[in-house]
Amino acid sequence: MKKHLTWSLILTTIFLFLPQTVHAEEVQSSLANSIGWITLIPPIIAIILAFVTKNVVLSLFVGIFSGTIIMQFYNDTNILMAIFNGFMDIVDYILNSLADPWNAGIILQVMTIGGLIALITSMGGAQAVAESLAKKAKGPISAQMITWALGILIFFDDYANALIVGPIMRPVSDKMNISRERLAFIIDATAAPIAGIALVSTWIGYEVGLINDAYQSIGQEVNAYGVFLQTIPYRFYNILMLLFVVVTSLTLREFGPMKKAQERARDTGLLVDETSEVETGDEEQEVLDKDKASIWNALIPIGSLIVFSFLGFYMNGRSEILSGDNSMLAQTIINSPLSFETIRETFGASDASIVLFQAALISSIIALVMGVTQDLFNFSKGIEIWVNGMKTLMITGVVLLLAWSLSSVMNELGTADYLVSLLGDTLPPVLLPSVIFILGAIISFSTGTSYGTMGILMPLAIPLATALQPGNPDFVIMSAGAVLTGAIFGDHSSPISDTTILSSMGAGSNLIDHVKTQLPYALAVGTISIVFGYLPSAMGLNIWIILPITFAATIAMVFILGRKVDTTEQS
Repeated sequence: MKKHLTWSLILTTIFLFLPQTVHAEEVQSSLANSIGWITLIPPIIAIILAFVTKNVVLSLFVGIFSGTIIMQFYNDTNILMAIFNGFMDIVDYILNSLADPWNAGIILQVMTIGGLIALITSMGGAQAVAESLAKKAKGPISAQMITWALGILIFFDDYANALIVGPIMRPVSDKMNISRERLAFIIDATAAPIAGIALVSTWIGYEVGLINDAYQSIGQEVNAYGVFLQTIPYRFYNILMLLFVVVTSLTLREFGPMKKAQERARDTGLLVDETSEVETGDEEQEVLDKDKASIWNALIPIGSLIVFSFLGFYMNGRSEILSGDNSMLAQTIINSPLSFETIRETFGASDASIVLFQAALISSIIALVMGVTQDLFNFSKGIEIWVNGMKTLMITGVVLLLAWSLSSVMNELGTADYLVSLLGDTLPPVLLPSVIFILGAIISFSTGTSYGTMGILMPLAIPLATALQPGNPDFVIMSAGAVLTGAIFGDHSSPISDTTILSSMGAGSNLIDHVKTQLPYALAVGTISIVFGYLPSAMGLNIWIILPITFAATIAMVFILGRKVDTTEQS
């Protein structure tokens, strides 16, 4: 209660002095033009409060509340009415977030996969997989590398990656005494970073579409997918983060808070900090009949999830394209239904949230039928297990809804608009890719969305890069790559990012502990991306010379900063 009162007093004090800083000529369509840095208050409050209290729900709620108060204050100019109306607005934002088809699909997807995992666990599938992987995972090195490999294999969607890899690898990781924070990091580092650069994924359509629109805005017709492929070598953060996981896993070297978490797991056996709560329903599901536990009780349902996801991406995207305005693309799909171009375009055009929900539902039915036919449970008991599995992820749905609501509040405040305005009009060309990367990271960290950040910056980056270096197409491409990877860098680090939330949940880690341990690693890789990547690239150094240098810098950083922590050995 005292924390609520403190923040209210701080906000009230700020508001009392605000009118002195606002000028009449500044009133434009975006609120950011009028109040400037005040638009940063909601994300700052949410992020700081999350680290201080370790209570994500409270932190997001207060962040939303501060934003609604700001907007109401500028409508009513009465602080008491602003507080009252701001509180009432919170419900509207949450309802609107839930009403959004994409968000609703994500919530249903998360809860349905939770039910699916509960069924698989009850049938002994998870235990059998864990025992099978444990035979291959002879120690913490192989356990982490298997987790990394699974993350790479589920390249097609970051949400599916976070929800599948965690529950499968958690028993194996626990056996090797690997901290939940480290497991969450590996999952998170192989979710968006790989999905963002995969040749076929649920991200492709959006990224290619942004590139195409940005080039059209400057009067250029390009092969947008070809440009996307050319940006991949310049996606330093994605590439180096995947390498960083491999190097730290093979050497067992850690630094910063992650080193302390691994030492805690090694020395005390506590996989989660004793002062932290795991907010994602990390309950152990009882195996109904251990004698009937089979690896197929996991492989068939999860294999079905992957197969039906791919089929769903194809069919949903195909339907979307055929009903759209692009007749040439529609004809290509009709004439060459299984070509690489068709698969790429259909995956990109599909609604991933709905498709993954549908695939999870089908897989749940398959798991339910398997359990009944093996006499592990009857239909009533199976449905009860499935529903209970969904219940364990209810808190994850609440956190996602609040995170989306905060994003909506910041969108209306113009938080991203204000951050973009900081770019300025006078910028040396050599600094542009680095500044775009940093700005993308700040916006996505503050808003918790990589998609939104890409949508904001891409229309600015390509025209600006073209204007600064009109005869240098590589400069434009590296700037576009900086947008795409900078957005992922910030999103990967943010405590209000849905991918971060899902990765933490999948690993059974406390969200804030996950963010605290992961953030130094993200910052370290981000720094190398700028110093050894974007700066020399903008100076004209060949990308195929730069990439080996960035690899060497990443490996050197791990050996210089890191210290070996073998969780299977007592200190």
